[in-house]
Amino acid sequence: MSDTWSDADVESLEEPRQFKEEQKEPEEPEAREEEDDEPQQHAYGELDIPDDVNVLEGMPDGTRRGVAIVASRFNGEITNQLLEAALEALDGAGVRREAVTVMPVPGAFELPLAAMALAKTRRYACVVALGCVVRGETPHFDFIASEAASGLQLAALETGVPVSFGVLTVETVEQAEARIDRAGEAVLTALEMADVFAQLRASAA
Repeated sequence: MSDTWSDADVESLEEPRQFKEEQKEPEEPEAREEEDDEPQQHAYGELDIPDDVNVLEGMPDGTRRGVAIVASRFNGEITNQLLEAALEALDGAGVRREAVTVMPVPGAFELPLAAMALAKTRRYACVVALGCVVRGETPHFDFIASEAASGLQLAALETGVPVSFGVLTVETVEQAEARIDRAGEAVLTALEMADVFAQLRASAA
């Protein structure tokens, strides 16, 4: 075999390389993919309701209201921070400390049963569930988080007492620590729903 290369041989090798360079994807789609990968956050918003309709809207006012908090002892360091944030939110809403009842339970799986029992007493205007479930190496996380959410919703639906979801479902403890303020949001949500339900009962009387 000859080691001599003709001009045609060189061109035949260069053409595929040039074609490949021409076919390279521009950088813009890659940048767009990175933007699409950014996590989307839920945003709180207001409704634009016309003035010519009746509006029944609650306020997070805890005056003269009894509030129950059911809290998971599992991942207790995080739950303690959630409880502290919840109590601060209750203070800010005007709920007296003697009107607050806290029921500790072993874990997030027990939260719905405790919330149901508290709601059925009719002693509380609302129930706030607090806890933290951190994803591990097994499907345990998915079952617990799902059952806690559906069970707490069921407690509210069956009793008619607002039950708010202040349970953190996260990948890491660091994510939980960055979301402690969700406890305060859960408190205000529960109080708002309790207030609007009280208005509804008063208007139906």
